[in-house]
Amino acid sequence: MLGIADPWVALAYLLCIVSALLCLVWGIIKWNQDDPETEPEEEIRQWAEEEDRVGEEL
Repeated sequence: MLGIADPWVALAYLLCIVSALLCLVWGIIKWNQDDPETEPEEEIRQWAEEEDRVGEEL
């Protein structure tokens, strides 16, 4: 098989190719979906105000 005598080496190559294809498929499926981990604007504003307050104290 393509000059590879050891079946374990051939399996490793095959699994690398399959995993790369799965990553491509997953990326295409998730391409334009909204990010569920985005923070609301209010939470970001509160974090920035607290950071400014801490920076002034230093």
